[in-house]
Amino acid sequence: MTAAPSAWLNALPKVELHLHLEGSLEPELMFTLAKRNGLSLPYDSVEALRSAYQFGSLQDFLDLYYQGAEVLRTEADFHDLTMAYLQRCHAQNVMHVEPFFDPQTHTDRGIAFPVIINGICSGLTEGFERYGISSHLILCFLRHLDEAVAFETLAQAEPYLDRLVAVGLDSSEHGHPPEKFSRVFAKAREMGLRTVAHAGEEGPPEYIWTAIKDLQVSRVDHGVQATEDESLLAYLAETQIPLTVCPLSNTRLCVYDRMQDHPILRLLDQGLCVTVNSDDPAYFGGYMTENFQALADALKMTAEQAIALSDHAITASFACEQRKHQMRERLNAVSLPTST
Repeated sequence: MTAAPSAWLNALPKVELHLHLEGSLEPELMFTLAKRNGLSLPYDSVEALRSAYQFGSLQDFLDLYYQGAEVLRTEADFHDLTMAYLQRCHAQNVMHVEPFFDPQTHTDRGIAFPVIINGICSGLTEGFERYGISSHLILCFLRHLDEAVAFETLAQAEPYLDRLVAVGLDSSEHGHPPEKFSRVFAKAREMGLRTVAHAGEEGPPEYIWTAIKDLQVSRVDHGVQATEDESLLAYLAETQIPLTVCPLSNTRLCVYDRMQDHPILRLLDQGLCVTVNSDDPAYFGGYMTENFQALADALKMTAEQAIALSDHAITASFACEQRKHQMRERLNAVSLPTST
């Protein structure tokens, strides 16, 4: 458990680059949407559902994650999901977000692609108008499905390329190496999209190498298993390819037994471009502030390190240079506290 967040860490200007919108579906909203859509959940209450959030592995989590996504049916549902996330971002001084969404999770159960993206984008637009939170949207392919299905999804997305900045790769990592999707990622790059990919969460360092060399990613999502390969660490430090690290997720999914074992600050001190993110915050115990607080509590993160992590996220974002300058001005205006 993390301590109550410090006011300074909450006020710290932040950027989030690794967030699954479906993973921000809080139990309260899940019940609300289930009722709206005439669905029943296999839990009697919000408390019973939340108590199920104990995971021994990534797959344990994914089983519940996909079950929860069943309540998302209409444009209004996807809009409300997005706005609920952005409201939390606003409360935690998050300036810019680049969320993932998993269209295959929804199209496979009969939800049309336009319903999904129109609902999400209307939420992102409202979030900017209401809170000033800028955003870019990333479409993720589910790696446990085959590449042919990913090509179908990319074709569905083609009319909406102006709403997307990149494609990504998520879901079960074991047994699904990045090169499984080499051709669809090449096609996405031809269409003008950037690429990112989950690699090195539970998978080996080789998956990180492949994501970089074969998928030509701009960022590696997670990437913590780079600690097992000294040559990879040196390469990441030299090239400054960002790692979008998710501390609470890594402990909740048992990548590390304790937050005290997490390497993010060691990687920061070794010169890597590491960032802090919440991944699936409804399931893993916290949003951006809670992740920063966990590092302060368990690893004695300093205010200077917290600022550096936020600065890395600005650099690693797909925001335009003008927006990066605006965000960096806000970050540079931060006064250091006596303690975090």
